[in-house]
Amino acid sequence: MRLLDVGAVIDRDRNIQRAGPKTKVLEWLDDETAKYAILSHRWGTEVDYDEMTGLMKMDEQDRNEVRGRDGYQKIIGSCKQAEKDGYSWLWIDTCCINKDSSAELSEAINSMYRWYRNVQRCYVYLSDVDESAFPTEQDFSKFDRSNGWPEWFSRGWTLQELIAPKEVEFFNKNWVSIGTKKELTSTLEEITRIPDEVLRDGQVLSINSWRLEDRAYSLLGLFNVNMPMLYGEGSRAFQRLQLEIIRVSSDHSIFAWNPKGQLGYIGRAYMHRGILGRTIDRVKLTP
Repeated sequence: MRLLDVGAVIDRDRNIQRAGPKTKVLEWLDDETAKYAILSHRWGTEVDYDEMTGLMKMDEQDRNEVRGRDGYQKIIGSCKQAEKDGYSWLWIDTCCINKDSSAELSEAINSMYRWYRNVQRCYVYLSDVDESAFPTEQDFSKFDRSNGWPEWFSRGWTLQELIAPKEVEFFNKNWVSIGTKKELTSTLEEITRIPDEVLRDGQVLSINSWRLEDRAYSLLGLFNVNMPMLYGEGSRAFQRLQLEIIRVSSDHSIFAWNPKGQLGYIGRAYMHRGILGRTIDRVKLTP
């Protein structure tokens, strides 16, 4: 996996006027041996791989525009937190993956659960939380687009990013720590409906995401399967996921899904429309 060199990122930003165009801030390392942290966050105005690696090749106006983005400040904030915690390496999905390479993007998505599982600490950045305490009650006036809770909980990828890491720490928008997964288990269970034993051990219950494909892709690591990413395929991604699970597993309970909406009644006969769930909402999967 490609990781940010925490010290190099901070030094480059601190000495931006003296940093050269060849300043290297990303390195390839083995996730099985490297000691690293990960940032889990809600996307906004982000900085991608090309911008992060080519920052010092830009003219001053373009460079200042990139550095002024919320996404760049998020990178610096997470690097400072990682340095404070003693980690030299940090992974952030926005700038550590070259998304121009479909092969690299596919490999990253297929490996992501493992990367989160092997991480030393996962930082969850809640950009819409101002308070110095984790919200313990729904607030629809503040989080109206995400069922009364911080928007981070409305992401499909949140499932694996909450379950896979052993150590998860939450931060508000000012990088003030507002609790850990262990400390907030009961509140997290209330928000996500994931039982505390699942938060500890890892399991799949339900998932929501704005993008149909991501609702399937974000489950790959949880089921230890791989398949190519085909954005634009819609709900077919979930059917391909089920086929991959069937291919590597002899557990036939995957066929025991709720058929409501998948069976049509014609006279006295039912017309069956396939043995696989057509959408993720119809099926309960447990790895």
